[in-house]
Amino acid sequence: MMANQLKMAEINAILTLHKSGHSKSEIGRMLGIHRETVAKYISQQDGPKPAEPDHRVRSGPSSACEPLRDIIVKMLDDDLSGQRIYQDLCTDHEFEGSYSSVRRFIARLRKSHQLPFRRLECEPAEEAQVDFGSGAPIVTAEGRRRRTHVFRIVLSHSRKGWQCIIDNTNLARLYGAGKHAVIVPEMREFAKRYGFRFVCHEIGHADRKAGNERSFWSVETSFLPGRTFESLEDLNWQARQWATERMEHRVLTKARVIPAQLFEHERLYLNSLPEYLPAPYQTHQRVTDQYGYAAFQANYYWVPGTRRDDVKVLQYADHLRIFQNYECLAEYPLPPDGTRQQHYSPPGEPKPRHQPQKRRRDAKREEQRLRALGDEVSAYLDFALSAPGVQRHRFTRELFALSRKLTSEVFRKTAHRAHRYRIVELATVRRIAWLCLSQEADVLPEPEVDEDFRQRPAYQEGYLTDQPDLSVYDQLNEENNEEEEDDKPF
Repeated sequence: MMANQLKMAEINAILTLHKSGHSKSEIGRMLGIHRETVAKYISQQDGPKPAEPDHRVRSGPSSACEPLRDIIVKMLDDDLSGQRIYQDLCTDHEFEGSYSSVRRFIARLRKSHQLPFRRLECEPAEEAQVDFGSGAPIVTAEGRRRRTHVFRIVLSHSRKGWQCIIDNTNLARLYGAGKHAVIVPEMREFAKRYGFRFVCHEIGHADRKAGNERSFWSVETSFLPGRTFESLEDLNWQARQWATERMEHRVLTKARVIPAQLFEHERLYLNSLPEYLPAPYQTHQRVTDQYGYAAFQANYYWVPGTRRDDVKVLQYADHLRIFQNYECLAEYPLPPDGTRQQHYSPPGEPKPRHQPQKRRRDAKREEQRLRALGDEVSAYLDFALSAPGVQRHRFTRELFALSRKLTSEVFRKTAHRAHRYRIVELATVRRIAWLCLSQEADVLPEPEVDEDFRQRPAYQEGYLTDQPDLSVYDQLNEENNEEEEDDKPF
C-alpha cells in the first residue's frame, strides 16, 4: 500500500533506522527524504496513538515582548526583519525572551508570509552557489539614497572544489543553457586557476540557487535597513563585520546548525591554493588626449612620457596600472567610490602643465544666475534636476543658454509652463519658449542707437575717405557672360 509513493526498500530503511533509535530528522538527512514523510510512514507502522493532554505551559508573546511594544512597532516601521529585531532587542534592550516569542508577537502585529522551498543536501566541498543580487537601496551619511548590487557566494554544505551553480544570465555563460551551457573562456580559466568550475542550472530550476536567494533576502531585510554608510568602503567593512561576526555564528532555524562550525569541517575537503596567485583584473582600452591624460570612470590619469597613443588600463580591486607596449608607465590607487572629474599624476613627479582636454566643468555659476531670475525658474530647476535621467550640469548649461536668448519675462513664463506640464526635454522647452514669445502682445523694442555716432573719430575718418572702386567686379561679370555665350551650341 505504501509502495505507491515510496519504494519499499526505502520504507524498510526508515523503519529500521527508527527502531535503531535515530530521530526523524536524522533519518530524513541520511535518506534525502523530508522528515514529515518519514513521520508519516512511521506513524502508519506504529498505528494511531491516543491523544494526550498537552501539559506544556507556553508563555504568551505578551509576557516578555509587551513592555517593548513601542520599540518593536518602530522597528517594523523601519522594515526590519524579525531576526534583526530579535538581535537588536537582545543587544540594546537586554531582552531575555526567545526568538520564537518575538516571532509570535510580530505575527499579532502583521501577517507573515512563508515562501516554499526545496531542500538540497550537499556533501562537503561539493558545490557553491554564486549570484548577483538586484540593486538594493542604501542610505548614505548625507541622507541620500542610492542603489548598489550585492554579489554573494554560498557554500552549499556549510552555508558559509567544487562547482559553482549560476543562473543562465551572462554572468559567466557565453551561450547555451543548463548542462549544454558554454562558459566564457576568461571565466573558465579563472575557475581553473582556483580549482572549481561554473555550472548553469537547468531552465525552470531557479530554486537550485535557493541558498543565495535566501541570503539576499537576509541582506536586504536584516543588514541594510536602519544603517547608514559613509562610503562604499564603509558599507563593505560593515557587511564583512556583520557576515563574519554575527551571521556565521548564528544557529540556523531549520537545520539547527552553526555555519562557522560546518565550515571548519568542510574546509578539510577544500582545495589548497598556492601561496601566491596573481590578482584578477579587468582590461580597458583607452586613448590619451593631447596632454597625456587617460580617462577612466569619470576621472583622468596622466600618463608619463611624450608619446600620445593607445594605452591599456588594468583595473584591479583597489588600484589600476597603465601599460603601453607591455611597459607599465604608471600605477594609481583607485579613488573612493563616487569621485568624479578629478585628475591625477604620479606622486613624486612634477605636475603636468595642462588639465585634461575633455574635462567637464560643473554648472554652479549658471545655476546661480538662473535661480536669480525668479522663483518660477528656481522651482522649475528643483523639479528638473531631480527628474531621473537628467544630466545635471549639461541640462543647466543648455537652459542657461536658452535664457540668454529670451527676455527675463518670457523665460520666466517658459519655466513656469514647463514646470506645470512636467517637461524636462530641452527640445520641448524651446518650443514652449517660442509659444510664449509668439503670444507676447508687446512690439519688440527698437535697438538703442547713439545719435552722436557721427561725431566719433572713427566715423569721421571713414566718412572723409574716397568711395571704393567697384568697377573691377563689373568687368568680371562681363567676361563671365561672354564665356557663357561662347559655350552655347549653334
